[in-house]
Amino acid sequence: MDIKLIQIEKPADMNFILGQSHFIKTVEDIHEAIVSTNPNMKFGVAFCEASGHCLVRFSGNDEKLITLAKTNAYNLSCGHSFLIFMENGFPVNILNTMKNVSEVCGIFCATGNPVQVIIAESEQGRGILGVIDGEKSRGIEADADIKHRKEFLRMIGYKLG
Repeated sequence: MDIKLIQIEKPADMNFILGQSHFIKTVEDIHEAIVSTNPNMKFGVAFCEASGHCLVRFSGNDEKLITLAKTNAYNLSCGHSFLIFMENGFPVNILNTMKNVSEVCGIFCATGNPVQVIIAESEQGRGILGVIDGEKSRGIEADADIKHRKEFLRMIGYKLG
């Protein structure tokens, strides 16, 4: 078995979700769930089929984001993994909906950070071991950092008062 590190290729400010699912209808169910939850979100979704033809299946409503999803999914080539790239919304807007899609087994990350995916490859195929999401911690927040965090969350409307 070989351990590999695959960089997710995306614009620096773009958010995405990486998860694991099952069954060929995943892309259609994820597509429908996103549109039902946030109809203004632009997105591309790709799913790595793990048996049969072993194709990267895809859907979405924005060609640039669909291409990004297909390219990254193929670079991973990990059975039953899926990626969603998005604009006009954030992972937090659809994350619970994604967790409730019947085929979704779990979410590895939902982020706008640079991400490296740690994969294992054997004669049979590839699987995701985990992710490196962003950078190493530089310290522990102080009172000024707490104040800034709270003010920021209220300024962008995620917290009241």
